[in-house]
Amino acid sequence: MLEVTNDIKKELRASMNGILSARMREAGMPFKLIFGVELPRLQDIAREFPQDADLAQTLWSQNIRETRLLAIMLMPPDAFTQEKANLWAESMLTAEEAQIMAMLLLPKTKVGRAVSIMWLEAGKPLPSTCACLCLRHLLTKGTELSGQDRQAIEEHLVEILPTANLHLRKAILALEDILKK
Repeated sequence: MLEVTNDIKKELRASMNGILSARMREAGMPFKLIFGVELPRLQDIAREFPQDADLAQTLWSQNIRETRLLAIMLMPPDAFTQEKANLWAESMLTAEEAQIMAMLLLPKTKVGRAVSIMWLEAGKPLPSTCACLCLRHLLTKGTELSGQDRQAIEEHLVEILPTANLHLRKAILALEDILKK
């Protein structure tokens, strides 16, 4: 595991964008280390390594922007249980993590819809952002909601919208747009 983690970090160092890294630090990104690697390159790096739950957890636990994003990409969807999803949601640090999780991992899991509704109910900004974007993705791909789930989602959106930050507000509006169709 250590060898794979070191190989990943070598790839990140080789792909480092110093200017982007500096800008992210100046913007207040809450990480110990930021390589400034852009998302398409991270996706290329992720394809070079196996999806593995232990590796993903190791990467998630590091305070490095890129390892946390790679963790999302390398987590096998069937290993991302409700318990694991809730732990990761509680430790999300940025809207970027919420967005990537909502695009690349959560919709592929068996628990995506259920945890998204639960996270909306809790009303915490980053998990709620992830939840809105995941639900939007699922609905766009044809997932059907029961009347009860639809009503619960709409009620939660009304509750959290007045105090939502910019990222959450955009995610809510995008989800509401799909719910109206």
